Amino acid sequence: MLKKNAMTVVLVAVVGTSLLASLGGAPQPVAAASNMVPNYEVKLLLNPSAVLGSDFKLTSSVKSAFGMPDSVTKMNVEFLDTNAKDIYNNGWSPRIRKTEGENDFELTYKKRYAVIDNDINGALTLANQQGFDSGDTGYEAQVEWGYQKKTLSITRPKTGSKSGYSGMDLPNLTDSRSLLINNAPDKFNNWLYSGWGTSKLASSRVYGPVLAKRSIGTWSGQQLYIEVWPILNATGTGTEYIVEASFKTNSESTASTKHDELITYLQNKGWFLAQDSLKTQLIMDRY
Repeated sequence: MLKKNAMTVVLVAVVGTSLLASLGGAPQPVAAASNMVPNYEVKLLLNPSAVLGSDFKLTSSVKSAFGMPDSVTKMNVEFLDTNAKDIYNNGWSPRIRKTEGENDFELTYKKRYAVIDNDINGALTLANQQGFDSGDTGYEAQVEWGYQKKTLSITRPKTGSKSGYSGMDLPNLTDSRSLLINNAPDKFNNWLYSGWGTSKLASSRVYGPVLAKRSIGTWSGQQLYIEVWPILNATGTGTEYIVEASFKTNSESTASTKHDELITYLQNKGWFLAQDSLKTQLIMDRY
């Protein structure tokens, strides 16, 4: 009798579990989160001696070609890091930017991954393994598509304000540290260990600032930006002008096709500079 009752209990338990599973009540294995879906920003360099006048502004022929007005938007940019560049050397770039016409400071925490052998999905998978997946609604994934080099950047944008500043002023070092520390996202802050990011920011200094200017026009159905960045030259004795044309798209195939078409267009104009854009690296190296 005891054996019969025990078998009945086991049978009921098995049937019950099967019924729960069929009704969706049993625990299901959690599916791994998918990779982030990036957009694409094509970035190509222009030859400054060919596209800038003696006043270091875009020539009338360049502005005319892309339907750009004479007016520009100013952007004042700085990065924060330790003297040893601990943050940058771990693939991160915390940045503060003030854009003309905007009240608040734009704060960005950007993590970069090299795209090796054009394997964009491989870079996205590595980012996923390190905690950046499609569930990260606060982060933006973008493939920065240069002349020959591609980089996956994952950015957490935020805004912040500090009293006592006006116009294009950037905050002083104390206020810059405070803004970036107080708004630091967890993934950045806990990258190597708990509190890593904010501890590095607490002993950081400013790299920059650089006051860039942006012109907006159109090309082949794309909104086209041309930015002029005056960056300290390699010897620290003068200014090197970096001129970058860029457009954004959500389509990888559009990015690929238009990338090649824009290179051809710029080459035919005599404006193209066959190098990859490395603005952030130049700023980190030279300031």
